[in-house]
Amino acid sequence: METDDGVRPKILITGGSGTLGYNILKRLANDERYHVVAPVRNINSDAVRTLSGKVQFIEHDLSDAIHTAQIFERVSPAVIVHCAASGLRPPRGSWFDLMQFNVVSTMRLFQMNCRLDHPSHFIYLSTGLVYREQGRPLTEEDPIETLHPYGSSKAASDLMLQAASAEFKRELTILRPFAFTGLHDGGKRLFPLILEAAAEGRRLGLTVGTQIRDFCSVNDIAAAVIQVIEREQKPLIEKFNLGSGLSLPLRSVIENVCEELELKVDLAFGENRMHPYEPHYSVANTARAKAKLGWKPRTNLAYAVWELAQEIAPSLKVKRPKRDYGKL
Repeated sequence: METDDGVRPKILITGGSGTLGYNILKRLANDERYHVVAPVRNINSDAVRTLSGKVQFIEHDLSDAIHTAQIFERVSPAVIVHCAASGLRPPRGSWFDLMQFNVVSTMRLFQMNCRLDHPSHFIYLSTGLVYREQGRPLTEEDPIETLHPYGSSKAASDLMLQAASAEFKRELTILRPFAFTGLHDGGKRLFPLILEAAAEGRRLGLTVGTQIRDFCSVNDIAAAVIQVIEREQKPLIEKFNLGSGLSLPLRSVIENVCEELELKVDLAFGENRMHPYEPHYSVANTARAKAKLGWKPRTNLAYAVWELAQEIAPSLKVKRPKRDYGKL
C-alpha cells in the first residue's frame, strides 16, 4: 500500500489499550512503511508507555463527536482499524451504555470515514458472538442473531456497516475473531484470571466447562489484521472468521494449557453459571480466511498463555511450551 506522493500512508487504530489493539500496534510499531496513529482514552496507559515514539498516540474519547471529527480531518487516514469496544473488560457500563459506545461510536467513525476526500479502507473487528448458534463451526454466511449483550451490540454495527459501505461505496472488511488470549490480555477474562489465581495460590470458580470453544492466540488474530491491511485487491465488502477451528470443550482447552505449562492451580469447574445468552457451541470455520488471505493460526495457545504469564505474573513458575501451533 503506497501513496502517489511517496508519503507514508496513515493507519488509524482505535482500541490500542485493549488486548487486540495493543498487539496490532506492537506489530506495526517498527514498520516504517506506515504512519500509525492511535487515539486512546488513557494517554498514561502501559500500552502507550511501551510503544511511545513508534506510534502517534492522541488522547481521545470516541464518544466525543466533535473531537473525533477533528482527528479525522487532521489525520486523514488511508486505513481505519476499529478495535475499540466496550463490554469485555472492566469497567463495564450499563446495557445501554454498551450499546451507545459499540454502535453509535462505530457508526460515527464510519461517517467520518465517508467524509474523507480519498478512498479509504475501514476494517471492523467484530466477534464470533454475533452468530445464531448452529451446533457446528460457523461460516461467514450463517445468520447474525444473538441476545448476548456484547454480541448483539457488535452484530448491530456489523450489519449497519455493511449497509453503509454499500450505500457510500467505501471498502469494508469485517473480521470476526472467536475467543483469543495472549500478551496484554487482562481484566476479568479467562486466562488472566487463571494465572492470577495460580500466582496467589487461591481457588478459582469456573463454569462446568462443557461449552464448545475455539481459542486462538491474539498474535495470530493481529497477523490477520496486518494481512488485510496489506492486501492489494479487495472487494467492496468482505467478511472473515478468525479462530483455531478446533472444537473442544472449554474444560479440555483449559486443562491442556495447564498441562503444557505445568501450571498448578485449583480450578473449581461447575462452581459458576454460564451467562444465560452465551452460546454452547462457538467455533469458527476459517476456510475463507485461509483461501483468500492465506491466513492460518500459527501460535500454540499454551505459548500465548505463557507469554501472558511472563507479562502479568513473572514470578509464577511455568514451563515454556512449544511455540508452533498444533492440536492442544
